[in-house]
This record gives sequence, structure tokens and C-alpha cells, in this order.
Amino acid sequence: MKVDEASTSNAASSCHGGQRANDMSREPVNAVPLDVRAIRGHFGFPELGRVVTNNAASTQPPAELLALYASLGPGYENVHRGQSSASQAMTALFEESYDTIAQFVGAPSRASVALYRNTTEAINAVMYSLLTEFRDGDNVVTTLMEHNSNYVPWYGLCREILPRLGRRVQCRLARFDPVTGELDLGHLASLIDARTKLVCCTGASNFLGTRPPLDQVRALADASGYCQPNGERRSYLLVDGAQLVPGSFTDVQALDVDFLAFSCHKLLAPFGVGVLYGKQHLLEAMLPFLYGGDMIAEGQVFPDKVGYNALPWKYAAGTPNILGAIVSGQAVRMLLDLALSPRRPAYFGTGKPIERPAVREAMGRVAAWNRQLTARVLDGLSQIPGITIYGPRQAERRTSLVAFNLTGRDPILTAQLLDRAGIEARAGCHCATLAHHSLKLDPPASCRLSFYLYNTPAEVDRAVAAVAAIAAGHRQPAIAAGHHQPTIPWFRRPLRRAGRRHARPPARMAPA
Repeated sequence: MKVDEASTSNAASSCHGGQRANDMSREPVNAVPLDVRAIRGHFGFPELGRVVTNNAASTQPPAELLALYASLGPGYENVHRGQSSASQAMTALFEESYDTIAQFVGAPSRASVALYRNTTEAINAVMYSLLTEFRDGDNVVTTLMEHNSNYVPWYGLCREILPRLGRRVQCRLARFDPVTGELDLGHLASLIDARTKLVCCTGASNFLGTRPPLDQVRALADASGYCQPNGERRSYLLVDGAQLVPGSFTDVQALDVDFLAFSCHKLLAPFGVGVLYGKQHLLEAMLPFLYGGDMIAEGQVFPDKVGYNALPWKYAAGTPNILGAIVSGQAVRMLLDLALSPRRPAYFGTGKPIERPAVREAMGRVAAWNRQLTARVLDGLSQIPGITIYGPRQAERRTSLVAFNLTGRDPILTAQLLDRAGIEARAGCHCATLAHHSLKLDPPASCRLSFYLYNTPAEVDRAVAAVAAIAAGHRQPAIAAGHHQPTIPWFRRPLRRAGRRHARPPARMAPA
């Protein structure tokens, strides 16, 4: 059996630092367990016998959010500047979603939040907004652990865009330990210097599961001495929070990040809305990413001058994804309700302010449950002969996903065989191509199981048993009772709505 271990003394030291790093992302030590049975009643997938273990890509939407989306249709109208009562009602719900998202991550106000289609576009927004500030000889530092979305934009900036403008800017890549999966902080420090305008780092790897010590990364960026246009002498820090925010208590002010990007479709929203948090003084000074439409101040367009709208609308060009934003804000509220009181929702469908203690408690419960599931799958998989598990071996040092390979077996085929057994895994590079190449994987791929608050220990055991059967040479693992493999695609089958008691959206959410 080959299992990557993470128990070296250096790794232990790094882990201790990581715990300090993520103090504001830590759950209460004695978190109250989730009421998972009640939680699952709000979703439709259990009725199909699905074992959903690809949550790192997208989570499942609760029935309430799907019903809410449908209920908003009859009163739909464009937002801002409309005189109709429908426009004003829709605008109020739309703007309220910004407030909800800001409160969820601890931002001072909605002025620090911009909405895009996904995490990728949010990171690109930072790249394009900072593009003209880069000087010849500058550099960007990121890591080999990143999702492609937090590397390829900087590659494009340094290798394709700025060279055409006559500027030479480097993109530097920090290593990670191939055994422990931990970020090599020493190497990262050696890459940051007085010409480092920006440091980009994942909050949690979507392949290794590693959670880098963000406080130490922040300290390295602060100490660079780079002279920013506003006179600050430090490097900016951008954190890809796509895997961090959905399963952890996150406070952007405590973490002191300059930019944080994450996606609502990874925290229960049924479609793509991405969030960019940025420090308000930076968003005020930066150029917009997109121009036109709602990002223009009312009446402020002249042949020789254009005035931009106030934050956050400066970063909201054109007609936005109105319904997506509203439902994403309510997804945050739904997440809190599921964690705190799934049988008696308190936040969903309301404009009730989200208090920080409630967010901390809710996300602490989610993190504790995810950690329990992750520990269980790590323990189970580690008993399988011929398996390689990537990243830290301690559940408390990683997010709720586990990527692995079976000796001599193609990971894509492994995922296909898992699907035949009713386990919805995912295989490929997971858009973490640099890390797969760094580990010299051929093909650059792995199979991944990822969990969220509605998964159960029994589902973990089923997944582990299916992996064990495949490793033992069974090309057709047993299909668990209750799993449907109909000739008609499952999404065309009539589905009795789950959680019928709560599926109807509150009357408050219907626009006037």
C-alpha cells in the first residue's frame, strides 16, 4: 500500500502555523452536530439514491431555492432607475443580496462586494483592473497548488498582455511539499521581493485539500516593501476562496486579505454567481473591469468625461444576473438555517441582518461535520492496497475533499466504475494542472471524492467500499440498493419535491 503521509516534523510545524493562520476560519471546538436527516429533507437528490460526492465542483440546490427562483419570475423587472413598483421591489431584493453576502464574509458593507459569474471571472476582474498599474520589472507570485483560475490569468498578464505594452513582468510559482501537500513557505518567501505587486494564494486546494497558513502568507506580502500607487509599501494579497468559504467561517477583515474570490454555486446556489470582496479603498482607486451600463453615474457621460457609479455598482456593468444574485443571497441564508435550525428556518426569505456569532456557529458546525466525514474517508481509503492519497493525512489540516489514485488504474475509469456503483466522484486534473504535473502524474489526473453538510457517514462507507472493490479488480462494483439507473435520464424523471413543508418561498420574497 502506498499512502502519502504528512507526519514529518516540518509538516507538524507548518500545521501549527496553519492553525494560527486560520483562527478566523476555525469552528468552535465543541461544535453542535448537524441535524443531517432534517437537512437532507430539503433536497431532491436523496430520493434518487444519489451519493453526491462531487461537491467541490458544485453543491446541490435546496428545493426552497429552486422554488424561489420560479416564484420571482412573474414579478421580474430590471433593477436600478426603474420607476415601476416591480423594478423598485426587484431592486430592493437585489441590493439586499449584496448586504447578505457582505455580512456572511465579514465585509464592512456592500461597497466591498462585486458580483461576477464565478470565481474565475472575479479573479480576472482583479487582473484587468490592476493591469495598468504594473511597472516594467514587477512580478506576481502565486503557487503550484492553485486552481488554473488563479494561475492562468497571471500567466496571460505576464506572458501575453503586458509584453504587447512593452512591459516585462514575471509570474513566479512557489512550490509545495510533494509528500505532505503543504505550501513551502520558505520558497514562497524567497520569491517575494520589493517588486512583487501581488501575491495570489489559494485558501484551500481543490486537489490536495491543503489549507495554507494565510496569516503567514499575509505577513510575507506585507513585508515586501513594494510601493503601491497609493503610497502603501506592501504587496497586495488575493485569496482564491472557492474551496475555503463554503466550509469555513471566513472573516475578510480578520484575515486582512485585499481580495477574496469565491462562488455561490459551491454553497447551495443553483447556478453561477461569483463574488469578489475587495478592500473599499482599493476598489475606489482601481479602474473598472467592465465598462458601460449600470457602472456609470446617472447622467455622467460627456464627450470628454465619464463619471463612474458609486461602489459597489462601479463594478456592475450592464444588466446583472438579477435573479441569480437574489437567489445566491438567499442561498447564504439557507446555509445558515440548515446548519443552525433546519426544522425551523430563521433567515431564509427574510431581510434579517446576519450576525457574526450566528455565522461563526453555523459554519463551525459545517466545518466540524465535514471534518468528521473527511477523517472517515481518509481512514477507510488508507486501508486499500495500492492507493495513493494526495495532500495532508490529517482531516483537520484540509478541506472536505480527498483525491487519490489506484496503482495501475486510470482515474477516469475509476470514476466511471464508481458511478456504476452509484458514487458520483470526479476524475481529471480538477483544474489543478500545475500540481498534477509537479507530482509527475501521468496522465495528470486523479480521482476525487468531496463532501458537504448533507453527506452521511453511510455514504462515505459506500464510497470507500466501491473504491476498494475497484482496487481489488472488480470492474463492475455492486450497485447499492435504492440507486436508480433508469434508461430514461434521471433528470427527465418526475421528481416529488423534497422538503415540501419548506419548499414554498416565503411571501416576503415575492416582488410587489
